[in-house]
Amino acid sequence: MKVTQDQVLAWRLRRQSLAPRTTASVADLVRRLAGVQAQVASSAELAVATRRLGPVPGAVEEALDSREVVRTWAMRGTLHLLTPDHMAAYLSLMAAARTWEKPSWQRAFGVSPEQMTALGEAVEEVLDGRTPTRQELTAALVARGGFAGLEEQLTSGWGAVLKPLAWTGRLCHGPNRGNRITFASPRDQVPGWAGVPEPEEAARTVVPAYLGAHGPATPEAFDAWLTRGSSRKAALRGWFASLGAGLTRVEVDGVSCYARTEDLDALAAAEPSREVRLLAGFDQYVLGPGTSDTRLLDAARRKAVSRAAGWISPVVVHRGRVVGVWEFTDAAIDVQLFGECPQVPGKALEAEAAHLAACTGRAATLSVRTV
Repeated sequence: MKVTQDQVLAWRLRRQSLAPRTTASVADLVRRLAGVQAQVASSAELAVATRRLGPVPGAVEEALDSREVVRTWAMRGTLHLLTPDHMAAYLSLMAAARTWEKPSWQRAFGVSPEQMTALGEAVEEVLDGRTPTRQELTAALVARGGFAGLEEQLTSGWGAVLKPLAWTGRLCHGPNRGNRITFASPRDQVPGWAGVPEPEEAARTVVPAYLGAHGPATPEAFDAWLTRGSSRKAALRGWFASLGAGLTRVEVDGVSCYARTEDLDALAAAEPSREVRLLAGFDQYVLGPGTSDTRLLDAARRKAVSRAAGWISPVVVHRGRVVGVWEFTDAAIDVQLFGECPQVPGKALEAEAAHLAACTGRAATLSVRTV
């Protein structure tokens, strides 16, 4: 089967509830998007709100409070919203890379695999029925002895030493205490928590979830999204092969990719999109294929979207492709369109500005320039 990239992008817009928008719950959207990056809480709120016909301020925090979704370190080592039923599968594939056992990781963070094992056991005990802040968790661990030399690593805002504990099912984020995060045991946060499954079992959930939002795609694109390319190649091939008839090879403008077999008819029937959308920073529409995918974003414009310190700009999408960036200023929504891209309809931009205003409660005044 052959499809064009225009068809793929139009299909993704529909699959990701961007065109048309939806009335789905936060949990349904998180599941459909294969997670929502939540490193920046306001971006996660906007990523959900911009997909809903009637956005509700604070919907993500409400879903977290009711445990419809859980926040934890997952893909690419970043914080994500995941649904309780799928969280363990995503964590399993992150853990399968065993990044904390690599000499480069040990040199960077000064923690041995043996210390990580002991740390995991101690964290399970500390979090049993409790939700401490990072400072409280660190103090409890240091007081136990054996971890005094890890105080700096444990209190680091990057959380590098805590991430493997998330991937192995030892901790996740608990309810915020004011403006301070807390940690909890998945046993207390996820009903029926049964631990992290084997990677081969987990792949049967995660690979179709990814392809259902961001396909058709190659195994390499999947792994770049998952671990920035750290998965073992033999395991990666095995995960895709294990899905058998559930996946089908398709050719996208000459590139061989995998799609879910159930999506083939919708892909073949997709008509190129003319929709315009203003998407949040760190939006899954961009993160799924990655900013290095030149079929989504011209290579010459990558630095405008993928910025220093891992910051991903809010983007303008037209006909499925990134054609500009935008940001809130004190007085307006400042839209910067890439000069080489097709002209973006002004009325469509105004409609998107109005939707952003409904999502955020901020003024919808629009400022548009070409860069």
